[in-house]
Amino acid sequence: MADAAPAPKTGGGSFKDKDKPVEVRLSNIIAAKAVSDAVRTSLGPKGMDKMIKTSNGEVIITNDGATILKHMAVLHPAAKMLVDLSAAQDVEAGDGTTSVVVLAGSLLGAAQKMLNKGIHPTTIAESFQKASHKANEFLTEVATKLDLSDRESLLKSASTSLNSKIVSQYSGLFAPIAVDAVLRVIEPATAVNVDLKDIRIVKKVGGTIDDTELVDGLVLAQNVVKSAGGPTRIEKAKI
Repeated sequence: MADAAPAPKTGGGSFKDKDKPVEVRLSNIIAAKAVSDAVRTSLGPKGMDKMIKTSNGEVIITNDGATILKHMAVLHPAAKMLVDLSAAQDVEAGDGTTSVVVLAGSLLGAAQKMLNKGIHPTTIAESFQKASHKANEFLTEVATKLDLSDRESLLKSASTSLNSKIVSQYSGLFAPIAVDAVLRVIEPATAVNVDLKDIRIVKKVGGTIDDTELVDGLVLAQNVVKSAGGPTRIEKAKI
């Protein structure tokens, strides 16, 4: 009588395979660092602009980290987290979108070196948490409280943000416009942030950057239908 065939293995080998988690971590770090390296060269006063061709064929030239990453077709989940990080920074602070991605890439590079030394990922993650709390403490200590009535300081902050953009030479024109636009829509008593959807940018063909102006009110970009015989101008209208 023939011997019975040995029972097949039931998935036990997948748990013994210690190389798999290491490979996954490595691929996550490499993907995220690739995104970080892509925007790294656009950082700082000597940062270079990027030319991006969008999916609908439009060409965009920018050195803003959030804009670059928004138009990049990123598929890897870990790399997508860096795109989300940049978008969150843009919503919260409106500046530093490239810096956060470059910093995150550098921290991941440091984490990779520790992983190679055999330090457990949980230990590294907990240490990052502790470091983040400590960094928050130091930042709170050195922070300068800003009053919305201090227009001079607000203008300086706006000019600093504009210095790394393509329109840096027009910061004297755009800084007051940006500050005034935000001050018109913000509620100083309750607001901790401002909803930029409350500020509308209307683009018109033919003018130069110097023609940019802030309109205190509502701009309707639609043409007036004169054929209907309605009024085209009303003084002191009650709306």
